[in-house]
Amino acid sequence: MIEIGGLQKTTLIDYPGRLAATVFLIGCNFRCSFCYSSELVLPDKIKNQPRISQKEFFSFLRERKGLLEAITVCGGEPTLNKDLSAFIKKIKKMGYLVKLDTNGSNPKMLKSLIDKKLIDYVAMDIKAPREKYVKVVGRGVDINDIEESIKLLKQNKVDYEFRTTVVPSIHSQKDIIRIAKWLSPAKRYYLQNFRPEKTINPKFKKIKPYPQGFLLEIKKEISRFFEVCEIR
Repeated sequence: MIEIGGLQKTTLIDYPGRLAATVFLIGCNFRCSFCYSSELVLPDKIKNQPRISQKEFFSFLRERKGLLEAITVCGGEPTLNKDLSAFIKKIKKMGYLVKLDTNGSNPKMLKSLIDKKLIDYVAMDIKAPREKYVKVVGRGVDINDIEESIKLLKQNKVDYEFRTTVVPSIHSQKDIIRIAKWLSPAKRYYLQNFRPEKTINPKFKKIKPYPQGFLLEIKKEISRFFEVCEIR
């Protein structure tokens, strides 16, 4: 059963070029220390997180029809939900474009959503270079699943982007270059600067983000691997 833990009613940044709303689904299989969404990830915090009923959510979508163009489905990790296809199908039937934010750990679900034409855009978070993945996500992960999701997106059956949150103490310049070479060639890759707020590991609240110049240096180095490479 899908549990909704939050709803951002209007956003201009979560779906490229569209006025959207973002729905946050509860639960995640990763434990990234720098994650900002502990209330959707950690069981002790999930207990206290207010829920939004599906009835309330779809009622909101009906009210906003003609005003909003798109819905971003994120989490947590949405693809953990067996009912995700049915949930998105209801959104699509109301005439909305759908963007999925995913960590790429469930390529089977991702393929199904693409094949059924239930999603219009995918943003996949790339957490680390291949060899550091398990350490960075804090849980066992099958790197073959991550690679399968990357390959699926690169087939260009759905519009997509890859993105990495660049975190001091976790990512070096070499790490990001390794990620870029691993993904290359690909359509879009975004570097997102870390924000020290409500992180899963409280120590990360004290970490200063990299200066913009550092990210610009990396961008210059890796832009050749992508059609679009930008900093957010």
